[in-house]
Amino acid sequence: MQSENTAALLHNNESRTRPNMSGGGTTGALLYAVSAAVLGMLQFGFNTGVINAPRTFIENFIRDQYSATANVSLIFSIIVSIFAVGGMIGCPLASWLAEKLGRKKALFINAIIGVGGAVLMGFSQLAGSVEMLIIGRFIIGVNCGFATTASPTYVSEVAPLRLRGAFGTVNQLAVAFGMVGAQILGIDVILGSDEGWPWLLGLAILPSALQCLMLPFAPESPRFLLLAAHDEQKARIALTKIRGTSEINDEINDMHVEDHAAKQEEKFTISDLFRFSHLRKPLFIGIVMHLSQQLGGINAVLYYSQTIFVSAGLAEEVARSATIGVGSMLFIMALVSIPLIDRLGRRTLQLVGLGGMTVFSILMTVALFTKANSTMSIFAVIFTFLYVAFFGVGPSSIPWMILSELFNQGARSAAVSVGALVNWFANFVVGLTFIPMSDALGDYVFLPYTALLILFFIFTYFKLPETKNKTIEEVTALFK
Repeated sequence: MQSENTAALLHNNESRTRPNMSGGGTTGALLYAVSAAVLGMLQFGFNTGVINAPRTFIENFIRDQYSATANVSLIFSIIVSIFAVGGMIGCPLASWLAEKLGRKKALFINAIIGVGGAVLMGFSQLAGSVEMLIIGRFIIGVNCGFATTASPTYVSEVAPLRLRGAFGTVNQLAVAFGMVGAQILGIDVILGSDEGWPWLLGLAILPSALQCLMLPFAPESPRFLLLAAHDEQKARIALTKIRGTSEINDEINDMHVEDHAAKQEEKFTISDLFRFSHLRKPLFIGIVMHLSQQLGGINAVLYYSQTIFVSAGLAEEVARSATIGVGSMLFIMALVSIPLIDRLGRRTLQLVGLGGMTVFSILMTVALFTKANSTMSIFAVIFTFLYVAFFGVGPSSIPWMILSELFNQGARSAAVSVGALVNWFANFVVGLTFIPMSDALGDYVFLPYTALLILFFIFTYFKLPETKNKTIEEVTALFK
């Protein structure tokens, strides 16, 4: 699910080994810049949650366009999962454009891409084209994959060091807020209908259109202007505006020091990560952490919770309302987990999260199996909420954090790129296979996820080192 805090976490981690940059506080220009950027993360959350409630109506649309022999469930699975294929393309595209054109211009281009995807989805029913819906969903996936890389990078670079962690969490909160908004809009009395679902999907135009209006007035990243564009005058102007003060010399100097230190480090490519054993080991750990986030089944719940609740015996109208609780639980746990990460440690929270998900995936299976009892239908919903809650404890954010803490600066960018690609690919696999698995396994559909969760828990227990309060040198030394 969420690649939302990669760059922010990267910079938080670097702060343990860099000089102290000048403080700075919250200003109107800073809040404006962050708001413009995190609209991309809200878009990601919205389009993750929006496809859940209108499944029945979209399937009706597919039947109307194709012959009676069409595999409607498979086509719907493609509509869901093509989003992740777009995400796999959007992530590296964001890294490339952000370095070539700057953070702000890259975000603006991505906003235009988002508008295009939303228009295609919104007009697909009017055009009578399922293909148009699939292409629109793919393009909005590119937009969201792009946002999960570019938005946290921009936010982390404009935020003052002492507030960088707090502003980094805004990305995760925006994702959860977008998801809840999509689920609320998908209920029957709003846009959950045969006539309303194109409007529901088309509302994705709003975050991107608002970004198009806001970004031209937002400052460029001072870090990009200084270190990539080599324009210190513009960097000073931008930083003065963001900080609300002309006393920025210390921060400018610290950027120069950090850049000089980075240039002294040996650079590693993606292929180097697989060639050298001291890099291969932490990479494998990071990859498994990303797989544990996705193959534990969380996106099966985020994409198909209404289907799960209907299978548990709830009426469709009630099930659509219950899906709101899924996004709400993620939002609450995003708030709860923020102070726990540095207090309890990454390894502990990952183990607690995976362990809780394992327990409640088993209980969800029991509830689905005994759904003839109306009480168990209620428990199926409760167990699903608790499953999502434990996901929010650790597996939601720690896989993105851990790669930035297992590698030094010379290898970190390549490692994070591999992690993002693995995450989006696993997202695609879950989105594509859940409905066929559900048809084949029925009430036992979560057992494969349970088995994988157990394996991920065992792997984490024996292989994942604790990185809390450790410097990069201390962590990397473990693998040499």
